[in-house]
Amino acid sequence: MAGRMAGKVAFVTGAARGQGRAHCVRLAEEGADVIAVDICEPIRGVPYPGATKEDLAETARLVEAQGRRIHAAQVDVRDRAALGAAVDAGVAQLGRLDGVVVNHGITIMKPWDQVTPEIFDDTIAINLTGVWNSVMASAPHVVASGGGSIVLTSSVAGIKALPFLVPYVASKFALTGMAKAFAAELGKDDVRVNSIHPTSVDTAMSMHSSATQEARDAMDAALAGNPHLGGMYGNALGLEVTTVDDIANTVLFLLSDESRVVTSVAMPVDAGCSAY
Repeated sequence: MAGRMAGKVAFVTGAARGQGRAHCVRLAEEGADVIAVDICEPIRGVPYPGATKEDLAETARLVEAQGRRIHAAQVDVRDRAALGAAVDAGVAQLGRLDGVVVNHGITIMKPWDQVTPEIFDDTIAINLTGVWNSVMASAPHVVASGGGSIVLTSSVAGIKALPFLVPYVASKFALTGMAKAFAAELGKDDVRVNSIHPTSVDTAMSMHSSATQEARDAMDAALAGNPHLGGMYGNALGLEVTTVDDIANTVLFLLSDESRVVTSVAMPVDAGCSAY
């Protein structure tokens, strides 16, 4: 069914590449205009390259190639004022806001006793506080548009604990609860809120990524000291890694009217990783 987002506007964080770019393009294919933000710079301690301004420009080009409009801005989600200004400017340009995909996040894999205060603080600030900032900046616009859908990207690590990721797991479990709490309060305004829970996706941050060696090296180093935990990352379907399109199709469903009675759901998109 084509045009499932026709006449709608979606806001996507972490939009410069990976899952965020895929969401922007998939939603544009179905008729949405897009507000896209990304930090577009490296983040301390993160063992994979940061997105760039050029990456965000390419996302904008791909959306425009679908015949859709886009308002793109370089913003750090930890800066609530700047984030709010970017969303406000996008709504002013595009006229409304119907859907939100809070997609950004970082992961720094370390055994528990190698996690520094800086790693913990940065992970929580980006993966949790930055998500709260994103919802607070965008939800009033969705309410003003008469309702819509908000999707928070958690992780399979927001359903079951995964080793060597204590700060990440803490942030992602928190998002699972945050989505349900927002769903309860925003339901009266016809705003649905759900979380999605991917397993490893073929992006720069994944240990299975085809784009970088650093994440794989971090996993190998962690497993060297505790090898029997490696099986916790296995997927029941036997896939080692999923694609950005797998996740984007789920986001499209949750933002479209096809899911108009779906809210407060923690939806695994994990090839069965949460099954065991």
